[in-house]
Amino acid sequence: MSATCRLSALQAYAPDTVLSNDDLTKLTDTSDEWIFSRTGIKERHKLADTQNASDLALIVARKTLHEAGLEVGALTHILAATCTQDMLSPSVACILAGALNAGPVMAFDISAACTGFLYGLSLTRSLLTENPDANILFVCVEALTRRINWTDRSTCVLFGDGAAACVCSGNAGKGSAVLEDVLCKSDGSLSGLISVGGGTACRYAKGDTVGDDFFLHMQGRETYRHAVRQMTNVCEELLARNGLAMAAVDLFVPHQANMRIIEAVGCRLNVAADRVFTNVEHYGNTSAASIPLALAQACSVGRIRPGGRVLVTAFGAGLTWGAALLRF
Repeated sequence: MSATCRLSALQAYAPDTVLSNDDLTKLTDTSDEWIFSRTGIKERHKLADTQNASDLALIVARKTLHEAGLEVGALTHILAATCTQDMLSPSVACILAGALNAGPVMAFDISAACTGFLYGLSLTRSLLTENPDANILFVCVEALTRRINWTDRSTCVLFGDGAAACVCSGNAGKGSAVLEDVLCKSDGSLSGLISVGGGTACRYAKGDTVGDDFFLHMQGRETYRHAVRQMTNVCEELLARNGLAMAAVDLFVPHQANMRIIEAVGCRLNVAADRVFTNVEHYGNTSAASIPLALAQACSVGRIRPGGRVLVTAFGAGLTWGAALLRF
């Protein structure tokens, strides 16, 4: 039997630098109207040249621990969901543990791209089954602008940087939510639809110029089709196995990829627009950070109230997808 997994002290952080659609017109052949009509995005955040993903993770981790009233020494695990690590090794989680002076905690990264938050919830629940007294700092962070080709208007307009974090434990904390259920899936046969280069498959010698394989690539039309179908299907499956109808959900928080995908999934699930939360207009797609960033904002503006049930879903490179039910 799975242990109770509670998320508390959910916090979010986005870098100060904002790139508007008008800013992007100076980098590639596009316009505010072209971007907004196709994506619903007006602006996105970009980390500073002196920052890395681990720096964003440290900022949001400190906010979370402060909100939770939890000493670093009480942590047993640090888990980071990201597909834009500072380097292949060490992990963002280990870099973060060192920056926090966390001591000998278990620390590791997971890479499920935009589905990272959901994969992480599944893992934290498993860790709590093994150790019900664990205090897990779970951070979702992305530095996607470091892997963007700014001359490719089909991808550069979509992505931004950001981070979010929470403490996962068996105990209730500030603003806590219970993980009622989570379901994660993948299809590796479609891995070529979305990719972020920079790994060992990029066989560069010292002094070589970085090639196109270093940057994010996406087959947009096929990705859209699979994203809409799989997010819809996994939500329906999750609700069915919990004996719930969509009417039992107070708020739907989908991955903030673009408005066309959000609207298509909402339509298929028959969710009224006033029960869907979006912030893609101001943040773009922040991959693993997308859902927790949206959840934190929804809480801060009163869209999620005590007792409310929230359905979240995401789809990302891998291909990966999933859904979760949270009770606040």
